[in-house]
Amino acid sequence: MTTLYVLINIAIMLLFMIGLIYMQKKHISFSKRVFTALGIGIIFGFGLQFIYGPTSEVIEKSADWFQLVGGGYIKFLQMIVMPLVFISILTAFTKLTLKNNIGKISTLILAILVGTTAIAAGIGILTSVVFNLEAIEIEQGDAETARAEELEESFGLIEDKTMPQQILDLLPSNPFLDFTGARPTSTISVVIFAAFLGIAYLGVRRKHREEADLFAKMIGAIYAIIMRVVTLILRLTPYGVLAIMTKTVATSNIDAILKLGKFVLASYVALVIMFIIHLLLLFLAGLHPITYIKKAFPVLTFAFTSRTSAGALPLNIKTQKSLGVPDGIANFAGSFGLSIGQNGCAGIYPAMLAVMIAPTVGIDPLTPSFIITLIGIVAISSFGVAGVGGGATFAALLVLSALNLPIGLAGLLISIEPLIDMGRTALNVSGSMTAGIMTSRITNELDSKMFYDPATKIEAEM
Repeated sequence: MTTLYVLINIAIMLLFMIGLIYMQKKHISFSKRVFTALGIGIIFGFGLQFIYGPTSEVIEKSADWFQLVGGGYIKFLQMIVMPLVFISILTAFTKLTLKNNIGKISTLILAILVGTTAIAAGIGILTSVVFNLEAIEIEQGDAETARAEELEESFGLIEDKTMPQQILDLLPSNPFLDFTGARPTSTISVVIFAAFLGIAYLGVRRKHREEADLFAKMIGAIYAIIMRVVTLILRLTPYGVLAIMTKTVATSNIDAILKLGKFVLASYVALVIMFIIHLLLLFLAGLHPITYIKKAFPVLTFAFTSRTSAGALPLNIKTQKSLGVPDGIANFAGSFGLSIGQNGCAGIYPAMLAVMIAPTVGIDPLTPSFIITLIGIVAISSFGVAGVGGGATFAALLVLSALNLPIGLAGLLISIEPLIDMGRTALNVSGSMTAGIMTSRITNELDSKMFYDPATKIEAEM
């Protein structure tokens, strides 16, 4: 009977996908299709959990098949991330879009990313205090104990590295290794390698114009092919969102979520407040926040469901460009945002954990010295946080170890980690896009007409 039920669930999923194909043929907008997929995934997931239970064999086998679509979509996105980062930044140099102000642009993007992360840390601290979150309130079961041991083991890999050594890890010693994404800092290393090639191109262009022009044409051709691949993959977004959301909801531990409801609520309050700050920054820059929300909705929805900032990079860059951000700035902001200054994973989350855990070792988290130190450590530690699953854990390890707080207690929220991580990832992506838009505005390179033009929505190509 188990096999029969699994086949029925797969058939229902296929029917939903056929419905999404029908919506596409009727030229229903990309945003509406993504939103529809999100809603159906939530309802279908809850239905499956209600009928079978989150730990049943039927759910386990059904989710495995759903993962074929959802996980496959994420793998396609991850497949294109490194080539996209590399070729897009190199193209910015060959088009001379960054020739005169690359230093200023890079500095502005980094300042906005790290600055907003520091603000996010402050919000995380405030929210933890208002909700009176304390680690001692959480029961430590087998899952939490196992997670604590895993974190202690992970910490052993980084505890001996000094800050200069961690900064040194950002530099590429073997760019071909970094193209494989083997290190948490691989994306930044590829950005640096591409920038070196771009600067070298500008030097050759001054002395050997013919060779430089040939190189530029080659890069332009490769860029066109890569962007076409990106478009083909992004067309799969509604189906990926449907499968990912169904699996996530169907396998979620609702009892644990309800039990730790206060921690979930506090986390999302902090995430929403920080998102409002993103909108406020855009408003202060003279841009309409509602326009940003409308155009950013598809990428934020995908980031929310997939929990991968790296996988969302192609959609992130396309969204920035639809908002009038130049190619070079969009690629720099999106690429830097994968490993630096993630507002959710590297800002709010470690700060909340630190405030929750501090009382367990007799530290008052409300003392000014603790708060200032925590915000400073969060900002500095936000460099090199991986934009894939586990980035928040890596950031938490760095912050807690720097404050001499128990590393193992970071595993207490493991049962609600996926739910919180969804909002964190969406905020990370919003933060990188905000950095790109603000940088473009400050340098007077933002195309305001494109920002407000509804015809430039990414769905025009989907």
